[in-house]
Amino acid sequence: MDGNPILKLRARGESVWLDDIHRRMLADGTLARMIEADGLSGLTSSATIFAQAIIAHAEYRPAVAELLPRVASGVELYEAIVLDDVRRAADLFRPTHERTEGRDGFVCLELSPHLAYDAQESVAEGRRLWQRLERANAMIGVPGTRAGLAAARALIADGISVNVTLLFSTDRYREVAEAYRTGIEDRLARGAPIRGVASVASLFVSRIDSRVDRLLDEHAGQGRGEARALRGRTATAIATEMYDAYRSIYSTELWESLARRGAQPQRLLWASMSTKDARYSDVKYVEDLIAPQTVCTLPLETLSAYRDHGKTGPGLEPLRAQAPRVLRELAALGIDLAQIAVRLEEEGVRKFIEPFDQLQRWLDEARRA
Repeated sequence: MDGNPILKLRARGESVWLDDIHRRMLADGTLARMIEADGLSGLTSSATIFAQAIIAHAEYRPAVAELLPRVASGVELYEAIVLDDVRRAADLFRPTHERTEGRDGFVCLELSPHLAYDAQESVAEGRRLWQRLERANAMIGVPGTRAGLAAARALIADGISVNVTLLFSTDRYREVAEAYRTGIEDRLARGAPIRGVASVASLFVSRIDSRVDRLLDEHAGQGRGEARALRGRTATAIATEMYDAYRSIYSTELWESLARRGAQPQRLLWASMSTKDARYSDVKYVEDLIAPQTVCTLPLETLSAYRDHGKTGPGLEPLRAQAPRVLRELAALGIDLAQIAVRLEEEGVRKFIEPFDQLQRWLDEARRA
C-alpha cells in the first residue's frame, strides 16, 4: 500500500477521517479494513448521514423492531440506534486514539440541529450524550452559531471534546478558536486536567464555492469576463486565510503557556469535500487543501476517488500568495463574503434539520405500524 495516495496525506501531516457511517461497514469489517489499509484516523457523522443510512439500509430493520417496544418516541429510537453505531466505531478507532495520545481516533456525534440557536440546551444535551456514549474518543458536534460558540466553550470546560461545524469565514473561525482557548482556561481554573481534551473547527469547503460560483456566473453573463477566472477559488482562498490564522493563533506565547500544561491546538478540519461542480476534478479540494496539522473528512465516494487517482502535490502552501488577490477581486465584483457566510450558516442549519425531521417521521411511522 506504499502507493496509496491516502497514506501519503498522512505522511504530509494531514489526518484523514471518514465522513460516513452505517451499520454494515461496522459489521462486515469495511471500516476496520479502511483504518488498516488507508490509515483512517477518525470519523464524522451528521443527521443527514444517519437519516440516509437508517432509512435505506435493511440491516437497521432488526434493531428498529427490537427497540420499538422499549422507546416512547422516534427521537428515543434514533438516539438508541445512533449511540450504538458511534460506540462501535469509537471502539475501532480506540487504538488510533491511544497511539496518537488523544490527537486522532475520534468519532463525532452531532447534537440535534434544532438546538443550533440554544446554548443552554446544547450544553445540557452535549453533557448527556457524552455520558451515554462513555467513550473518551467520542466528539460532540456543535454548529458554529453564536449559541454554538457559547456551548462549545462550556463543553470544553467540562472536558468534552468538540467539533465546531458549519464554518464559512475566517472571522467566525477566530471566534471559535477563542471559545476553545477560553474553555481550556475555564477548565484549568477549576483545577481540572486539560490533557486529552481535543477540538476541531470545520470549514465547509465546497458549499462556499457552490454559492459564490453562481454569483460569478451571473457577473460573467453580464460581461464581466474576469469573473470566470475566479470560479472554484473562493473556498481555497478562505481556507488559506484560515490556515494562516490558525498558525498565528497557536504560535503565541499565550497559547504556548497552555501547551506546556497539556493543551493541544484546535485543528482545522476541511469538511464538505465532495465536488459539486462536474467541471472540477472529483478530488479537487483534497488536493488543494493538503496542509500539515489539519484534518480532512471525506465521504466514501471522494475517499475512493482519491485512493484511485489522487495526486499528493504541493497542496495549500503555493496557493497562499494568491489568496489575498482572489479575495480582493471578489470584493471588487461586489461579492460580500461576510454576508454569504451568514446565509450559508443559516442554510446549513436548515439542511441538517430537514433530514433529521424526515428520519423522525419515518421512525414514528415505524412505531405506529
